[in-house]
Amino acid sequence: MKVEIFTLCDAATNDAGGKLNILGSFDRLMARQEPITHPQCALAIKLRFERVEEGEKRLRIALVDSDGKPVMPTIDAATQVKFTDDSPTATASVVLNIQQLKLPHFGEYAMHLAVDERHEASIPLFVAPIK
Repeated sequence: MKVEIFTLCDAATNDAGGKLNILGSFDRLMARQEPITHPQCALAIKLRFERVEEGEKRLRIALVDSDGKPVMPTIDAATQVKFTDDSPTATASVVLNIQQLKLPHFGEYAMHLAVDERHEASIPLFVAPIK
């Protein structure tokens, strides 16, 4: 399995043709004061699998602060990896919408992705005051 895309963004969708549409990928937020509430964002994920990996995959997403303390409840999701032709690989795309993301303080956060209980990727989120 390979993580091809793992990003926070303003919005994302999966269309019927299998395309993952991503709008406004970001890793930084600016705010006037703490705590910070970001009204709406999405997490866009695209994973590539080999034929031997076909089947259901369990995803776990955790957002933690710089001390490793969880900032929001862990997100659990599932996706099916299906091969519909003779291609050697297949992709699975997942969009998770996040409403009212609450961050307690300015600083660095990390979003972690695990697939079938194995850590596969991490991305930073930097939150700073508006100057």
